[in-house]
Amino acid sequence: MTRTRNSLLCPNCRRLISRDERSCPYCGLSRPASWWKSVGVSLGGGPERLVRFIVWLNIGMYLLSLVLAPGGAARSINPLSFLSPSNGSLLLLGATGTYPIDRLDMWWSLLTANYLHGGIFHILFNMMAFWQIAPLVVQEYGASRMFVIYTIGGVVGYIVSYYVGIPFTIGASAAVCALIGALLYYGWSRGGSYGQAMFRMVGGWVVGLFLFGLLVPGINNWAHGGGIAGGALLGMVLGYDERQKETVLHRTLGGICLVGTLAALAWVVVFALKNIFIQ
Repeated sequence: MTRTRNSLLCPNCRRLISRDERSCPYCGLSRPASWWKSVGVSLGGGPERLVRFIVWLNIGMYLLSLVLAPGGAARSINPLSFLSPSNGSLLLLGATGTYPIDRLDMWWSLLTANYLHGGIFHILFNMMAFWQIAPLVVQEYGASRMFVIYTIGGVVGYIVSYYVGIPFTIGASAAVCALIGALLYYGWSRGGSYGQAMFRMVGGWVVGLFLFGLLVPGINNWAHGGGIAGGALLGMVLGYDERQKETVLHRTLGGICLVGTLAALAWVVVFALKNIFIQ
């Protein structure tokens, strides 16, 4: 048992080593036990667990938004608004747009808005899409790069949305679209029969998203488009497995995104509870 507690997986080569090693005896990585290098190990150690974790994080924030201020279901017969939280609770928990950012200086909402949803069908649609797309991105990019693309790509989508003047917006679709953008780049860059098939399949999703956005009111097409563009750019910059295996840099970036996400969500939860229950 003592030996297990004194061991860790090298963040670079993923082999079991002692915590006391100054450098990994297999790959030469210096100070493998450093927290900023090892924080991303869990992202690479269980892709399925990471996908489930993101889904449950979205579900948890959705349920909390309902508990803090339900009422959307009572004031609307629109099925898309069934079991929807109030705009007030969504604002407290980090909805983004020109109003939260310009009026309230809530720049962190560019990240937190990716974990908020306006109704049961909203979160079901986004999480079903994420559940199908994320494993494909993990397969081609690895878990750490997938999470970096999901996190930063979602932020990019909402930055685009902000600069075109969308006043109030939420949802994981910008981050999901970033994953789609990364797969688009992968299919185009890889080429061959597999790459072309991937590009055509993902291109069909993009066309479907575009048509859905035209037909259904209230869809933030700017965030979708920004997410796709951001994801494609991140896919190009980070690279994919066939060209470059995940490195300690990728895992460190993934760890930073994980810590940043959890810190931002913890901050908005504390902020919301304080404003509601401590008047």
